[in-house]
This record gives sequence, C-alpha cells and structure tokens, in this order.
Amino acid sequence: MTDAPPPILPPTRPPTPPPAKGDELLRQVALGSVVVVATLLVLIGLSAVVLRAAPAPSPGAGAPAVATTATPIVASPSPVLSLVPSPSPSGDAASGAPTASPSGPVADPVLVGAGDIANCTSPGDEATARLLDGIEGTVFTAGDNAYDRGTLATFRECYEPSWGRHRERTRPAPGNHDWDDPDLAGYLAYFGDAAAPEGTSWYSYDLGTWHVVVLDSECEEVGGCDPDSEQGRWLAADLAASEAACTVAIFHYPRFSSGEHGNIRAVAPLWDALHAAGTDVIVNGHDHDYERFAPQDPDGREDRERGIRQFVVGTGGTPLRAFADTKPNSELRASITHGVLALTLREGGYSWRFHATEGQFSDEGTVTCH
Repeated sequence: MTDAPPPILPPTRPPTPPPAKGDELLRQVALGSVVVVATLLVLIGLSAVVLRAAPAPSPGAGAPAVATTATPIVASPSPVLSLVPSPSPSGDAASGAPTASPSGPVADPVLVGAGDIANCTSPGDEATARLLDGIEGTVFTAGDNAYDRGTLATFRECYEPSWGRHRERTRPAPGNHDWDDPDLAGYLAYFGDAAAPEGTSWYSYDLGTWHVVVLDSECEEVGGCDPDSEQGRWLAADLAASEAACTVAIFHYPRFSSGEHGNIRAVAPLWDALHAAGTDVIVNGHDHDYERFAPQDPDGREDRERGIRQFVVGTGGTPLRAFADTKPNSELRASITHGVLALTLREGGYSWRFHATEGQFSDEGTVTCH
C-alpha cells in the first residue's frame, strides 16, 4: 500500500518587518498636517459665509438729531480760535457728503467755496485752490475775489493761477474790492456771463432740490438793498417764484460778525426778505476768518425753528485777521487757517464741512431745512 502524497500548501509570504521608528513618525506628522490644513480651510469658508450674511448697520441708527463736530487746534499767537458747544436742533443724524453706490442714486450736489480769495502777496489762495482740486461740485465765491483792486489785470495775475482753473464751474458773488474797479468792470470781464446771467450782479439758480440766491451787498453801488430798490424788488419776486423747499443765499457783507468789521446793518433789508421767505443758510465773507452762527432772526435773536444759519467764510486766501468782540449766537470762530466751506445739499436738509488747508481744525454738521 502506497502512502498518499503530502498535501500541497500555498506558499507563505515572509512576515513584513515593522516600520522603522523614523518612518512611523514621518507618517504621523504628514497625517496631522493634512488634518490641520483641512480644518483651517473649513473655518475660513465658514467665516466668509458669516461675514457675507451679516446685515450692515443702519447709518442713522441711534444717532442724535443733529451731528455737529468741531476739532480745534492750538492757535498761533495772532489768530484766534473759539469753540462754543451748541444745543441740538431737530434734524437728520447722518453727516458728511453722501456718495453714489453703483446701483444707487446720484450723489447729492455740493456747493463749495469761500470769500476774500486771491492775493498776489499771499500763498493762501493757491492752498485753497488745491482743496478745490479734490472736491467735486459747484464753486461759489463770497466776494472780494481779487486783491487789492478787482481789475481785469489783477484777476489775471492773482486769481487765474489758483482759483482760475475752476472758473468753468464757478458761480461768483462780488465784494467791495471787486467794486474798487469802476462799474465792476474787471469782475464782469473775467467771469463773463457767470457773473451776471440775468444782466445784473445778482442772480439765482437751482442746484439739485435747492434754490441758490447770489446777491450784491455793495448797496450804494447798486441803488440800494431795501425792498423798493431794483435788487430788493427782484429778490422778493425771485423768492416768491421759487418752489424749492430749501434756500441758501450768498453775498459778501455779513449782517452779523465777530470779526474786525463787525455787524453790517446795510444788508438788514436782505436779511428781512430772506428770513420772511424761509431761507435756511446765508454765506458771507468780508471778515478774514471763519465763523458759524446758530440759527437766528434778522434782529439777532436765536431761533432754531425758523432762523437762518449764517457762515462767515473769509478764508479763501488773503491774509487772516483776529476777532474783535464776540457776537451773540456765535457758535464757532477760527482764524488760524485758510480753507473752504462745502455744503452738501440734500433733499430736505444739508451738511456742512469746513476743509482747512493746514492743521487739524475742522467743523461739520448736518441738519434739516425749515
């Protein structure tokens, strides 16, 4: 009897030797790195989703009825700065000039400028002109555009190299130094139709939803400023015809001023007519400083419901002067820097901001119209 052949067994693989300690450590480090990177990517993605989903804060939420800000700096020996806190009249909370979003409405119009501007002996008008370079909108002047006499030669030599590059968008007002050239000849020749679009040195136009009135406060030269004068009759008719809810007037002489020249009563009839028509803002020059008044009536009584807020902006470039006696209702006074005033004319209200050529002084606020 033959023995059965032995069973055939599958070949056996030799046992795999355990990995070296160094290789095992490298594998663990690699796996750990992959986990960390993956976790970071997930966290970053979740953060982006949360940020996109978070609602933007409301611009006016929780803000006071009126926003006013004044940032003073230490005055130099001669100029003067005075800051007086003001009560908060009713108004809107947002401040600053609005901007247009890609799908939103066009930005509100801006009226920007100053008075007492070009002087060949001062670098101030070159500095304020550089401010205008960066501010879009309609440029106003509040008189005394070229010193010392507003001849055409003076305009060409002193005004043209600075503010002249903005002449195409300028709506000027005359001052006493412009009238030093007989019949306002240099002023009218330089600005052309923009200075007298209606054939007189006073005129008006609409800007956005606002009505802008430009007057000639050199009353003796224009036959008076009283209601029976040519300018007075025109002003009454112009204000009566306007359908704008908000009005700003610009002329040279200030009815109220804490500056060197003080209050000028000759323009009181203009104030009377403007106040009766519900004008919101008056901008003047003449005193070489910046001053903001609380809303007041033509007799200088504070009236935050129906009063006119007056700005003196004689900071266009000619040398500045110190203040004299502080007048009632003066909220802010500064003669430490040249600058321009920008008014953003919104529907139903406005924002103001004083742009200084140097230092940290500023003044801004936002209110509603009457």
